[in-house]
Amino acid sequence: MCRIMIVNVWRMPPLTLVCAMLCVSACVAALCPPRCECSETQRTVSCASAGLSRIPAAIPRDATRLSITGNSIQRLEQSAFNALQNVTHLNLSSNGIMELGSHAFSSLQTLRSLILNHNRLVLIHPEAFCVPGSPLQELSLRSSLHNYTSLTDLITALRWGQLTNLRRLHLSANHLVLLPPAMFSPLPNLQHLHLSENSLSAVHNSTFSGVERLLELDLTRNAMRRLSGEGLRELERMPHVRLLLSQNPYACTCDTEEFVSWLNSSRVRVGDAETLFCAFPAALRHVSLQALSAQALGCHVNPVGEEVIHLTLQTSYVFLGLVLGFVGIVFLFVLYLNRKGIKKWMSDFYEACRDVLESYQYRYEIDSDPRLQQVSQDQAQADTRVGRVPSAVPAAQILSDVTL
Repeated sequence: MCRIMIVNVWRMPPLTLVCAMLCVSACVAALCPPRCECSETQRTVSCASAGLSRIPAAIPRDATRLSITGNSIQRLEQSAFNALQNVTHLNLSSNGIMELGSHAFSSLQTLRSLILNHNRLVLIHPEAFCVPGSPLQELSLRSSLHNYTSLTDLITALRWGQLTNLRRLHLSANHLVLLPPAMFSPLPNLQHLHLSENSLSAVHNSTFSGVERLLELDLTRNAMRRLSGEGLRELERMPHVRLLLSQNPYACTCDTEEFVSWLNSSRVRVGDAETLFCAFPAALRHVSLQALSAQALGCHVNPVGEEVIHLTLQTSYVFLGLVLGFVGIVFLFVLYLNRKGIKKWMSDFYEACRDVLESYQYRYEIDSDPRLQQVSQDQAQADTRVGRVPSAVPAAQILSDVTL
């Protein structure tokens, strides 16, 4: 009906023409979803805080920009965006989205920018970001990963999504503590990676493997106290990157010396190097890392001080040797003065030990000889017959009898 009115518009009187224009406007407005705003000239549709629980169906097919924010849409399914092949920019922020289904955006064949900020993603299907032709160039998930399981799902989705044309990835404010090795390797053309406002404390080997074309890496507002040698070598593999490291709680100790030296000499461009300050210790708080030196960190003593310490140690060793030598001489002198008494004491000790050993040997010989045992038994029986108490026979007499 609208097309017929447009075709015959030049044959109508002025009053009829006005009515026809009002009718056309009503037709265009009818294509806009309830509680949403549509712009025919800019081909945009905006549904902000419209109380939606799902993606509206009556979206103009020629829309190129679709913004649905501030609603309550918990799940996105494959059929959510059917017949919207012209959408290039999709903003689904602050909708409380918890689940991204398989091929949720596959019908958006010209989609270049996908914004999913401030959601509560718990489940991300491995093929959630699969779009024929891989047109996606920007993916933003700021403050959207609900837990560590969401991060695991995201890693799998990035690997399966075939996002070979992705240029920008926003993962800020997601409480990330550790980035798995080669997490971004399925994104060979990634140029801008935003990881600010997380809890990252270090950069490890192979963390950014496969993204050698990276032009900007944002690591601001994390929990980094320093960058280790391993992390510095990892960053050196990306010579064209612009690195952002400000607003981290840097601890300016001897362990930071390598990082400070790298900061002043590396080929990697640190875009905010002049805003890197010490947070610890208190004596160096708010001191620029670029202005630090080994002397300021207290890691090395000046050469004069080292010579003084070395000379002091040598003097101490010499004095200790003299004292020990003097004590040894005094001890030997005391032994010399008491040599006779020591000799007599050693002789008496030797005699006493010999007597004890001989007595033990004598008893052993008596106890082990069976003839001596028989003589002792006969003597005991004889004493019993005469009514006498058996008396001990002298060992010397018994031994002489046995010998005879």
